[in-house]
Amino acid sequence: MAAGTTALPVFFRPRPTSLLPSSSPPPRGRLPHRPFPPRLSSLRPVNLIPAVSAVEKAKGVAAEADEVELEGMPPEYYDEEWQSHQRERTKEWHAYRQKEEAEEEKRTNEYREIGMRLKAYPQEEVCKARILVSSFIRAGEDIEEEIEKAAERGALTELVLMVIWNRLDIARRDDERDTIRSLDLLYRRVETEILKSEATPAMRLLNELLNLHDGSDDGKWLKKCKKHMIEVFPREDPFTMVFPAGFNMEKHEGQIKLPPQDDDVLLRVDFVREVDELLKEVQAEQENNNVPTGNDPEAVASMLKYQEKLRTIRQVESMLELAATLKW
Repeated sequence: MAAGTTALPVFFRPRPTSLLPSSSPPPRGRLPHRPFPPRLSSLRPVNLIPAVSAVEKAKGVAAEADEVELEGMPPEYYDEEWQSHQRERTKEWHAYRQKEEAEEEKRTNEYREIGMRLKAYPQEEVCKARILVSSFIRAGEDIEEEIEKAAERGALTELVLMVIWNRLDIARRDDERDTIRSLDLLYRRVETEILKSEATPAMRLLNELLNLHDGSDDGKWLKKCKKHMIEVFPREDPFTMVFPAGFNMEKHEGQIKLPPQDDDVLLRVDFVREVDELLKEVQAEQENNNVPTGNDPEAVASMLKYQEKLRTIRQVESMLELAATLKW
């Protein structure tokens, strides 16, 4: 029975239980079985390579690059005095650049401050004031009429002066001399018109009398002032002070009407009193101010303003004396 059993195929035969290599040759059609090498006995010692840091590598590369660049450098590059001079120039350049940056930052802050001045006002009124100032600038020779019309409408306010002042401030920082001169005249003219509308009748008359002077002859100017005073001041005699104009003194006939409540009559006494108080204030302020001296442009301009103020004070004193001694 044993002889009669058929042999099993190779791949159905059981594997040997021992892991040791067999002395018999491996069966045909199969790979020889090799045992695994022992893990620790076959390891050999390895010589470790010292690690190079990235900083040392960078230094080495930079040193090589410097050596390469130094080959084409001019001879003065190796001179210590020349290098010291170059370092000083570098310091000066850095200081100059820092100075320029500081000035630029200061200028930026100044422009920002100018722009923030009008933030407290309503934007609609600011836009109207800017449009009005632009119309003054474009008016040219008709600027006086435009300013007077705006004053009659009541459009000249403190906000208009603020808009003109902002433009003037920007022109001063940009050193635009023609624009500075024009805006300065516009500011003074608008300010005078605003003060005129807010002034008392006596101060308005004083301004009109000062404007009658053409700068040439004081005698003719005083005659014009006397004529204008006679037209403005009511006649001061016993009868006209008691009885109004139109009352017949011979027949004792005529209507006596009460003056209207809004009658803006200026008496000579009120004019003399207000002008005298103004002169005392200006003279006290003038005594405290020092006389400007020097030959630089600012000192010369201050001297001219001082002389103009003294001339105006003398003119006011002449008008005060004329009003105090006025006779019809």
